[in-house]
Amino acid sequence: MASLRSLNRFRALVLLFSLLSDLSVGVLSLGIGINYGQIANNLPSPSRVAVLLRSLNISRVKLYDADPNVLSAFSNSNVDFVIGLGNENLQAMTDPGQAQTWIQQHVQPYLSQTKITCITVGNEVLTGNDTQMKSHLLPAMQTVNSALNNLGLSREVYVTTAHSTGILGNSFPPSSGSFRQDLAEYIQPILSFHSQTNSPFLINAYPFFAYKGSPDQVSLEYVLFQPNPGIRDPVTNLNYDNMLYAQIDAVYSAMKALGHTDVQVKISETGWPSKGDPDEVGATAENAALYNGNLLQRIEQNEGTPANPSIPIDVYVFALFNEDLKPGPASERNYGLLYPDGSPVYRIGLQLLEQQQGYLPHIDYSSSGQQNTVYSSFSLLLIALAFLI
Repeated sequence: MASLRSLNRFRALVLLFSLLSDLSVGVLSLGIGINYGQIANNLPSPSRVAVLLRSLNISRVKLYDADPNVLSAFSNSNVDFVIGLGNENLQAMTDPGQAQTWIQQHVQPYLSQTKITCITVGNEVLTGNDTQMKSHLLPAMQTVNSALNNLGLSREVYVTTAHSTGILGNSFPPSSGSFRQDLAEYIQPILSFHSQTNSPFLINAYPFFAYKGSPDQVSLEYVLFQPNPGIRDPVTNLNYDNMLYAQIDAVYSAMKALGHTDVQVKISETGWPSKGDPDEVGATAENAALYNGNLLQRIEQNEGTPANPSIPIDVYVFALFNEDLKPGPASERNYGLLYPDGSPVYRIGLQLLEQQQGYLPHIDYSSSGQQNTVYSSFSLLLIALAFLI
């Protein structure tokens, strides 16, 4: 009975989201990407997730592996996928034969029906403690890229890796951003690889960590994109009204210091937890809704950062679902926009609907045809909501 109730709840939510899409509401159709993590034992099947994301008009998904069940479930869905090679595979991927075999097994079989555009080789390797893994990172990236080229796939699929902001030695002011000196020997050739292959430099950026670490010194409004006076860069005189943009420009400055102005920075992860341990200051549903809701509004405006206003920010929000098996503090299990049953953790979509003019359909009761259409959809919405009670 409980499982049937859960299934009905999920179906009702999908119906609800579908109806909103049919009414041209577009809750999350703002060019946003989403991280689809699966470290949990209670998530819906990939096929159900495919239906849900289609209803939400989310067309960019980032995985941490190359799960064949997910890639198959999204066949003919027109979703743009980033897939991942785990850190444990880096040494093997330095071997050309193994790299080509991996692509033939995990990429090629799905390309005809599932759009795979990127492979991330490793995640936050350079801020780890494994020196051997660090030395394998670039060779693995190069070998995977060569294998794609040999198979005629390099124009369809690019190769990159994701870094934490911990690779920065200095991040403020943004114009003085620099990489850690001990990592320069790894980052410099990685930047050359990106330049040669026209692939982006990925950063996992979490202003939450800065606020959690120094809540008395870091303004909550500044990290949540809320109205605030901002912080001025004394070198460029540019004003930053949020930390994420400052972090992005710090990375651009750090790359420029190493001689590269030809590589784009993209945010492969960012988000805010809705719950945390008692010592995790700021981890609340209200703050998570503000962070992600305000970020979505910025994305919808297609704006760039103060130092790079012509380059729209490119973001993958973390994450689609809460993941109950993730280790670490409670916040790690509470970054999801949705609960595993598909219901929202907080009202991010409704926030946008209330604040963004033009998202809600106009009901013109002078036109009987339009009135009937809206009334019918509204009635179906009530039916869907009834299943949620």
